[in-house]
Amino acid sequence: MMGELDIRRGWSRALWSVLLSIVLWLGVLTPQARAIASPANVGLVTEVPIHLGDASEALTFAPDHLKFTAGRKYKLVLDNPSSQKHYFTAKDFADSVWTQKVEAGNVEIKGAIHELELKPGAVAEWVFVPQRPGTYSLRCVIAGHTEAGMVGEITVLP
Repeated sequence: MMGELDIRRGWSRALWSVLLSIVLWLGVLTPQARAIASPANVGLVTEVPIHLGDASEALTFAPDHLKFTAGRKYKLVLDNPSSQKHYFTAKDFADSVWTQKVEAGNVEIKGAIHELELKPGAVAEWVFVPQRPGTYSLRCVIAGHTEAGMVGEITVLP
């Protein structure tokens, strides 16, 4: 009798363990975490190079129109080939993405990102997953840069 009771307890614990795993997967993980962890996204990162300004001091983003798909993972590779600093500012877009990390030099930053400042010659990488479809504005917030045309548009498709 005692051996049979131990077997039943073992099965009961195993069943509870499986049920708890399912509950955690469905209920606790956010949609962002489930999207990242899905087999379709493992190891897949789309790299997008973006230049803030250029060597001739043009006040521009190249490209200035960016398109992403919600739920996919991207890595923006931002560089500043000009002799003046520039900002990559798209607050509403930044608020609508899940940021995995930003890397610049030997520093890795995690958490919410609202804008990136790139000094002359700087390079930064921003790894993120867009969450909300929509159209977002991009601009350099340095006085005179937006007015001179250093603007862009970011579109997130469903």
